[in-house]
Amino acid sequence: MNQPENDITGENFWGSGQAGSPARPLEAERRKLAEERLKLEREKKEFHLRQETEEKRFAEEAYLFQMKWKILESELKKLAREKQIWESEKELSRRRAGSHRRSPVSAEGAEVFFSGVEDELSLKKRYKELIKIYHPDNQGGDTVTLQKINKIYDILRKQYSA
Repeated sequence: MNQPENDITGENFWGSGQAGSPARPLEAERRKLAEERLKLEREKKEFHLRQETEEKRFAEEAYLFQMKWKILESELKKLAREKQIWESEKELSRRRAGSHRRSPVSAEGAEVFFSGVEDELSLKKRYKELIKIYHPDNQGGDTVTLQKINKIYDILRKQYSA
């Protein structure tokens, strides 16, 4: 037998490009590899496109953040200036109002119980605090001290209301 054996289909195994020849499986393998290469190249292009898109989006977000930050900083500076102006105006109005106030009456004990009181509201607040402390029903309460506080409060209240 000089001829090589036939393949399953009955054709020559070493034939030239006929079915069952080694050239066909190699061509199919090459086509398959070429398709895979094209697929991978497409995926690579898509990946790079997504990466560029994400980088652009990130850059835009960073830019917007910086713009917002600048706006916040400028608004904070404006608020600080406005607060400074408001406090200076408040201090000025206090000084003006303070020049029209009468000085507190120097009653006995007034400097002890009502020191630092400059207006009727703070006088009333201090009086309530003192009543809570010195009321006779409290553990450390004292009737004599409470009577002094009431007397001084009446004098100062009349002065501030006048």
